[in-house]
Amino acid sequence: MTLGLTPLISLIAGILILVMPRLLNYIVALYLIVIGLIGLFGAGGITLR
Repeated sequence: MTLGLTPLISLIAGILILVMPRLLNYIVALYLIVIGLIGLFGAGGITLR
């Protein structure tokens, strides 16, 4: 059984948001920053296995 990184991060984020709703702002902001940086600089050298 293999588990991808994205579903695991999503599950952890969802649980944290349920426990601490204020955390939603920080999770969304961090996600947008990371996606923006990957979009700007590319993820050519990054491979997740």
